[in-house]
Amino acid sequence: MRYRLLGKSGLRVSELCLGAMTFGEDWGWGASKKESKNIYEAFRGANGNFIDTANLYTNGTSEKYVGEFIASDRDQIVLATKYSNSTRPGDVNAGGNHRKNLVQALEASLKRLKTDYIDLYWVHIWDYMTPVEEVMRALDDVVRAGKVLYIGISDAPAWIVSKANTLAELRGWTPFVALQAEYSLIERTPERDLLPMARSLDIAILPWSPLGSGVLTGKYSKSGKRDNPETRRLDALKEVADEIGRTPSQVALNWLRQKPGVVIPIIGARKASHIEDNLKCLDFQLSDGHMRRLDEVSAITLGFPHDFVSSEEIRNLTFGGTFTLIDNH
Repeated sequence: MRYRLLGKSGLRVSELCLGAMTFGEDWGWGASKKESKNIYEAFRGANGNFIDTANLYTNGTSEKYVGEFIASDRDQIVLATKYSNSTRPGDVNAGGNHRKNLVQALEASLKRLKTDYIDLYWVHIWDYMTPVEEVMRALDDVVRAGKVLYIGISDAPAWIVSKANTLAELRGWTPFVALQAEYSLIERTPERDLLPMARSLDIAILPWSPLGSGVLTGKYSKSGKRDNPETRRLDALKEVADEIGRTPSQVALNWLRQKPGVVIPIIGARKASHIEDNLKCLDFQLSDGHMRRLDEVSAITLGFPHDFVSSEEIRNLTFGGTFTLIDNH
């Protein structure tokens, strides 16, 4: 395992993050406590130090398990958890991005995790109600109180994140250093705005569902129509995996890991054997040719204004035919 700086910070995190959403069986499909511990130990055995959970995962059981597992080496762990989603249905203030929910959610998470600080605290989802100013000031307050060290944001549009960090910079508040988004070979829409924004602002990108909810493991059905975009992506993935003697999961993870910027996939599983297989992606790199093949077969249209301004006609109008003569660093 190697380590990366978490965006525009000095925090060192492992190049893979362990997602603990499967820790606990409260939702009917997770891992038992014993198997969750096996998953955690497999990740730690590979020198992983970055663990991600949330207050809502398995009704709080995930945080309880994580808190117990990390107790003996808490200071070595970069612990991330989240707030925003409702923990008491019917209570209007038990969810959302506002200060009241932030404070009560953080206190509850600290108790379940049996710790007095969170390394990385995420806004789990943007609620489109709370002013950006309130969120950023409230997050800065818990950082200044020593209960949180760094902050991140998940499941939010690029314009919100860029506005939030610009506001934080102007007012001397704590900025977001990390961004979570669904991103994989079958979900590339973050490339339209979220990823360019994150690279420009030096925000780390943590793709969730990097294996497309299991679709990219290679265990997909071959029934039905064969000539469709998703099937072509999966066929190309399997071909590359077969050529280099690796599993489709490992190849899909490395396609993400080798993308520009700080990209740290969140890997999760219900069995330790799945994590052990995923960790083997650290043993190799994809060639430029393999990266291009996977890029091409999974390419998406970026839409307006991206495709418009990059078209040859518009570039000629903008640059007067000199575009190819300019070295843009």
